[in-house]
Amino acid sequence: MYYVYILESKRTGRYYIGSTNDVERRLKEHNAGQTASLLYQRPLKVVFHHGYDNMKTARGIERRLKKFKSRAIIEKIVRECTIKLGP
Repeated sequence: MYYVYILESKRTGRYYIGSTNDVERRLKEHNAGQTASLLYQRPLKVVFHHGYDNMKTARGIERRLKKFKSRAIIEKIVRECTIKLGP
């Protein structure tokens, strides 16, 4: 199972979107400072995750979400716990 996840910075309130096959491991890596772009956003918490059968689908959803670049859309996904990207 592969996941798309959204993290929120407890310090700044900013969101980060990613994909992985292990959300807990990835959160630990991010909070340990292993992702340079998130060094000053720590600590982080998972506010959303959704599973997919394969890595290709999860990465595709991740890319589409990142293209939105809209805080309002990300907040709606977190609030409603759904991703609706198709027609």
